[in-house]
Amino acid sequence: MGVHDGHRDRLRQSYLEHGLMSMNDINALELLLFYAIPRRDTNEIAHHLLERFGSLDAVFTAPVEELREVEGIGENAAALITLIPDIMKKSRLSKSREIRQIRSSEDAGAYLLPYFMNEKDEVVYLLCLDSKRAVICCTEMGRGVVNSVDASIRRIVEKALKVRACSVIIAHNHPDGIALPSREDDVFTRALYNALETVGIRLEDHIIVADEDYISIADTGMLHLCKY
Repeated sequence: MGVHDGHRDRLRQSYLEHGLMSMNDINALELLLFYAIPRRDTNEIAHHLLERFGSLDAVFTAPVEELREVEGIGENAAALITLIPDIMKKSRLSKSREIRQIRSSEDAGAYLLPYFMNEKDEVVYLLCLDSKRAVICCTEMGRGVVNSVDASIRRIVEKALKVRACSVIIAHNHPDGIALPSREDDVFTRALYNALETVGIRLEDHIIVADEDYISIADTGMLHLCKY
């Protein structure tokens, strides 16, 4: 038995009996590291991680390269740490995909929010719907500012036509801001609305996401003003 085995057993048992919320951040991170670092004092490494990044959230969203710079963090530990938020995102996505039809902005928000978990870049998604507002697909259309070439109106229209969508919802995030439409968002929404209308496809909404918050441009009434 190693010198740390007794401590590890006690910490695991504490978790099983009382749950993770009973632990401080150091112990929670230490417990996780047990499964990647079998023969070192993970309490010390947990301290190093929190000192470097400042919070649990910052640890779990840190790039692999930066995690590897922390003393004691090797390839396995870095992979385990980055796996946690990815697993959570995948879980949230599987839950959101249980929503088969988008009947309201609340449905749209619930369906789309998980796509933006852990994103540090601005990302644009296109949600395509059939005549009964059932989901056909949800596709990433680009990264960067919402009206960039990567998320061009032409590509969005082409995708909607390809899957024979009757209507669509566009969504993008403000990674460092709040869920309020900017002037650029307004210009883009108007242009997309009119481009889709020319091919007989309705723009149902533009959802803007910031963290766990979102705003529906349809709910603000702005879509009624889009047609020139």
